[in-house]
Amino acid sequence: MFVMAGLGNPGKQYEHTRHNAGFDVIDAIAGKYNISVSGKKLGALCGKGVIAGTKVVLAKPQTYMNLSGESIAQLLHYYKADAQTQLLVIYDDISLAPGRLRIRKKGSAGGHNGIKNIIAMLGTQEFMRLKVGVGEKPKGSDLVGHVLGRLPKEERSEVDEAISRAVLAAELILAGEIDRAMNEYNA
Repeated sequence: MFVMAGLGNPGKQYEHTRHNAGFDVIDAIAGKYNISVSGKKLGALCGKGVIAGTKVVLAKPQTYMNLSGESIAQLLHYYKADAQTQLLVIYDDISLAPGRLRIRKKGSAGGHNGIKNIIAMLGTQEFMRLKVGVGEKPKGSDLVGHVLGRLPKEERSEVDEAISRAVLAAELILAGEIDRAMNEYNA
């Protein structure tokens, strides 16, 4: 079973904020493949389906961003999935311009608290990531306010286009073609 986990915060007030880019990508994948991501399991909203012949679980941890690893670790254990080869974590990245994508096979948290928690809970940095650029915080502004804020209209359209590309990148990663995905979609 392959686990695709999009990071974000639960609740209407956080819908479509910068920090919920991972949830938005999971919703787009679910929509394309008619997978209902509504069942509660192990601290996440989950949906099971088949994409390109592979069984997948689409997950949106409901533990809030900074504790995402708790749910993801439980899901990997439950489905006996390997973090290095059967997990893709999708999340926002403020170091990328709005609409840019970056795919990595492994790496540090890069200051992202959700990823820090996943690394701590899994005990490894070796899991695939798909980052969606949401733009840097303006000088002198608050980081929390920035990531929990909504994008201006022009940036929102760039991120929406990136979400569509992220679905295609996730399909390649699921098919075992992460190098090709990196070549095609990395900023």
